[in-house]
Amino acid sequence: MHSFLPILLTLATASASPQAGPGDVKARVDAVFHEYDRSDSPGCALGVYRDGKIVYERGYGMANLELGIANSPQSAFDIGSTSKQFTAFSIHLLARDGKLSLDDDIRKWLPEIPSYGGTITIRHLLHHTSGLRDYIELMDLQGVRTEDLTTDADALAILARQKAPNFAPGEEHLYCNSGYFLLSVIVRRASGQSLRDFAAARIFGPLGMRHTQFNDLHTRIVANRATGYAKAEGGGFGIEMGDWEQTGDGAVQTTVEDLLLWDRNFYEAKVGDRQLLDAMHAVGVLNSGKKLQYASALYLENYKGLPTVSHGGAWVGYRAQLLRFPEQRFSVACLCNLAEANPSRLAHAVADVYLGALMRPETPKAQPKKSGKGYPTAPAAALQRLAGTYRNPVSGQILTLAVRDGNLSGETGRRSFTLVPGDAGRFRIVGLPGGSSEVEVESTARGARPKLRVTTTDEDDNVESETFEPVDLWSPTAAELESFAGTYASEELDTTWRLAVADGKLVVRHRGLPEEPMKPTVAGVFTLDGLSLTFQRDTGGRVSGFTVDEGRVKGIAFRKASAG
Repeated sequence: MHSFLPILLTLATASASPQAGPGDVKARVDAVFHEYDRSDSPGCALGVYRDGKIVYERGYGMANLELGIANSPQSAFDIGSTSKQFTAFSIHLLARDGKLSLDDDIRKWLPEIPSYGGTITIRHLLHHTSGLRDYIELMDLQGVRTEDLTTDADALAILARQKAPNFAPGEEHLYCNSGYFLLSVIVRRASGQSLRDFAAARIFGPLGMRHTQFNDLHTRIVANRATGYAKAEGGGFGIEMGDWEQTGDGAVQTTVEDLLLWDRNFYEAKVGDRQLLDAMHAVGVLNSGKKLQYASALYLENYKGLPTVSHGGAWVGYRAQLLRFPEQRFSVACLCNLAEANPSRLAHAVADVYLGALMRPETPKAQPKKSGKGYPTAPAAALQRLAGTYRNPVSGQILTLAVRDGNLSGETGRRSFTLVPGDAGRFRIVGLPGGSSEVEVESTARGARPKLRVTTTDEDDNVESETFEPVDLWSPTAAELESFAGTYASEELDTTWRLAVADGKLVVRHRGLPEEPMKPTVAGVFTLDGLSLTFQRDTGGRVSGFTVDEGRVKGIAFRKASAG
C-alpha cells in the first residue's frame, strides 16, 4: 500500500505542457466544461487545488434557472455520497476519543437492527462489507419517492424489518447507504450530538468551513444553494430535489472553496492527527483476506500511473467528485447541479491538463473500422455470434444483444445502448446515463455463445462486475400467467403489490413502479426495470409468493395474499 505522507516531487508543479502559460491552461480547463458554460443550462463549480491553495476556480452554467443566478465557486451544492468521508472522519474522531471502537458490534449502538447470526461491526459499515440491505432501494420498493418527506425514524424502521442480509458480514463488498446512515445514528448515540452538530463542532468549525453543513431538515434555508436539475423529456430541464432528512450517507452542503480547507487537512492535520488520517486510508479486508480499494469513504486507486484518493456523489439533481493526487499535493473538486453531468470524468479531464506531463501515456490502440453511425465496428460474423439473450444468474437481470446497422446494440430493462468494440474481446457501452461500463467476452468453445462479464463504474466511483450467461427465454402460457396474478404482501417492506394480466402480459401495479409488461426470463422468473422477481410454489404446486432482487437489495420476500 502506498504511503499517504506528502511526497514533494520537482515535477509535481509541471503543467501538461512545459510551454503552456497560465492562460493556456485555464482555456483548456474551460474547454472541458464547454457544454455547461452557458446561461440556459445548469452546470458545475470547479476548484483546482495545489499545495493547499486554489490555483483555479470557476462556475459554469446556472445555479438557478428561474432567477437567472449563475454557478460560482461560492455556490453551495449537495455533494451526495462524497459526504460519507465526513461521516467516517467523525467515527474515527469518536474512536480516538475512546467513545467507541471500530470493532464494536453495531447492535451495541443499534439494538433495533436484527441479529442475523454473524457480528456486524462498525468497521464493516465503514467498508461496505456489512451485508445489510440498502435503505434507499428498500424505500424505493416500498413506493417512497425522493420528493416524499422521510426521516431517520423511517429509515431505521425499514431496516429493523429486514429478515435477512444480502450476505454474511465480511464475505463481500457491496456499496450500501444503510451503513453510513447507521453511522450517523451511532455518532448521535455515542456523542450525544446529531451528526450535523458533531461535524460542525469538531470538523467544519475548526477548519473554517463556514459554508458547509450536514442538512437534516428539508425546510432549512441554505445560503447560495444551487438548485438540482435533470433533463426533461422533450427538452429543457426540470427541478430535481429531495425531501429526505437522513444524514451520514449524504446530505452535506458545501462549496468548492470550503472543500479546499478539508483537502488541506489531509496534508497538515488541523483536525485529527496523522494516526487518524492513516486510519481513514486503511482499506477494507474481506474474510478471504482480499484487500479492497475502499477505505473509510475513500477510494484508493491509480490514474495513468499516479496514485489517487477520491469519492464521488450523486443525489437527485446533484453530482460531485473530490479527486486527490496525494503525491503531487494536487486535487480537483467538481460539483454539479445537473443529474446527467459526470463530474468524475470532468475532474479527471482537468487533472489531465495540469498533470499530463507526469502521467503514464496510454498505449495506442488499433482502431477498428467505423460503421455507418461512426462507431468503430467488428466483423459481422463476430458480432452475430454475440447476438441473443443473456442472464445474470445472481441478480436475474436480462441483457439482449442484436446486430443493427453494422453495430452491436443492447437492451436491459427500458434502456438501450450500443456496444463499441475496443481491444480483442472487449466492448465499451455507449448511450447509458451516468458512470461507464465495459463488456468483456469470455472465451468459449467454437460455435457456442460466450459468457459476458460487464464491469460498471457508477457515479460514486463504485466498481461492480457481473457475469451474464447465454439463455433461451421462457414463454409462459396464458394459464401460467394467470396463476401469477394476485395481491402480494411483504412484511419486510410493509407494503403490497398487485400483479395482473393485461393484454396477455404480466404487470405490477404499485406506486413508483412502471406499469409496463414484465419480461419472462427462465421458468418462474420475470424482470422489470432493474427488478428480478422469482416466484415460489407450495407443495401443491400453487404460486405462493416471490422474492425480489434489485441491485443492493436481495431476496425481499412477498407472500401471496389473494388470487387475481
